[in-house]
Amino acid sequence: MTSTTKGYLDMDLLRFTTAGNVDDGKSTLIGRLLYDSRAIFDDQMEAVERASSKRGNGELDLSLLTDGLRAEREQGITIDVAYRYFATPRRKFIIADTPGHIQYTRNMVTGASTANLAIILVDARKGMQEQTSRHAFIASLLGIPHVVFCINKMDLVDYDEKAFHAIKDQLEDFSSKLEVRDLNFIPISALRGDNVVKRSTNMDWYQGTTLMYLLENIHIAGDLNHIDRRFPVQHVIRPMTEEWHDFRGFAGQIDAGIFRVGESVQVLPSGFQSTIKSIHVGDREAQEAFAPQSVVMTLSDEIDISRGDMISGTNNLPQTGQDIHVMLCWLNQKPLQPGGKYALKHTTRDARCMVKEVAYKMDINTLRRLESDKAIGMNDIGRVHLRTTVPLHYDLYTRNRNTGSLILIDEATNETVAAGMIV
Repeated sequence: MTSTTKGYLDMDLLRFTTAGNVDDGKSTLIGRLLYDSRAIFDDQMEAVERASSKRGNGELDLSLLTDGLRAEREQGITIDVAYRYFATPRRKFIIADTPGHIQYTRNMVTGASTANLAIILVDARKGMQEQTSRHAFIASLLGIPHVVFCINKMDLVDYDEKAFHAIKDQLEDFSSKLEVRDLNFIPISALRGDNVVKRSTNMDWYQGTTLMYLLENIHIAGDLNHIDRRFPVQHVIRPMTEEWHDFRGFAGQIDAGIFRVGESVQVLPSGFQSTIKSIHVGDREAQEAFAPQSVVMTLSDEIDISRGDMISGTNNLPQTGQDIHVMLCWLNQKPLQPGGKYALKHTTRDARCMVKEVAYKMDINTLRRLESDKAIGMNDIGRVHLRTTVPLHYDLYTRNRNTGSLILIDEATNETVAAGMIV
C-alpha cells in the first residue's frame, strides 16, 4: 500500500450515531461532548444560556445544543435526526442524534446508515429496556462495526459499581446473539460530565477509557472494504470544448477497493473489459483512488457506459441478479403491500420491483422470526423477496454496505418507504 493510500486510510473523520430510550440523556451527552471539548461557538452558548434561564431550572441545559428546532424545545422532545459537526485536534466528527421514541425507529435507520460507530445510552436506574434491544439490533443489522453502550445517570445510583456490572452483564448476554465486532461499555453521567470527556473521580473502580478518548482513538480505517473494486457510474462527462474535445469521463464515488491507472477493469452489465487511462480527483490527476473518494475516471477503450453501470475489478465481480432477498426496514405509515410494485434505487441504478414474498417479520425484542405474522408496517423489520425489472450488480450487505443496500420508493407519492440490506 502506498504512503498516499495509507495517509488517507488513517481517516480523521468519524461518523457516529446516538440512540437510546426516551429521556436517557442523548442530547445532554452530545451537549456535554461539545461543551467539554470546547466545540461551541459563543453565539450558540449564549442562545443555550438564554433558553436555559427561560426554563428556570437554574442549570445550564446542554441538551439544547442538539435540539435544533424551537418547537421541539418547547415540547421537550427531539423528533427528527439532528446532525452536528465538531472537531478536536485528533479527529473530526459528524453526530446523528436520533429520537428514542418507539415510533421514530425509522429515524435511527436513517441516522445510522452511514455511521462508523453507535452510542447506545442506557439509564443506570432502569437497565436494559425494549428500546435498548431494538437499537442494538438495528445497529447490528446496519453493519455498524463499533457499538458503545454508555450506562448513563450513574450519579443517580450513587456511582455504584454493582449497578453498572449488572447492566453490562444484561447487555453482553443480549449482544452475544448479534453480529457486532467491537463492543464497549462505559459508565457515565452526561449531566455531571463523569467519563464523558474528563475521567470521573467518583468511579475509581472503572479502569477503562473516557468516551471522548475512545471516539478520538478508535481505529476505523480497517472497516472499509479495500479488496473488491466497485465504482458505480453516476454521470458521464463530455465537455465538448476545444481543450477537452475528445474527453469522456465517468464520474462517481468509489464504493469499495482501490483503482489504479493502467489496471484492467470490467464494465457491467455489458461485460466489456478495458484499462484505466486516467483518474481525476478534483482538479488534479492521480495514479490511484480508493473508497470513499469521488473521482472522474477515463478508460483506454471506447465503451458505451451510462449512469447506473458499474466499473469493477476483473477478478472479483459483484453478484448479478433480479431475485433479491433483503432485510427490509419499513419507514412509511402505509404498510408494505405483498405483490406491490415499487421504484427501487441501488447505488446509481434506478429500477422497479415487485414484492414476491414476505418470508418473516422479526420480533426485535426476542430476535425471533415471526413466520405467522408477515404484515410489515411502519418501524417493522422483515425478510422480503424482491423481483427487479433489470439485473442489479450487488454484494451482500455484510461485505459492502454501499453495494449491499437499497431503498424502495412509492411511485405514486415519491416517498421513500423502505431501506433494505441485501442478504
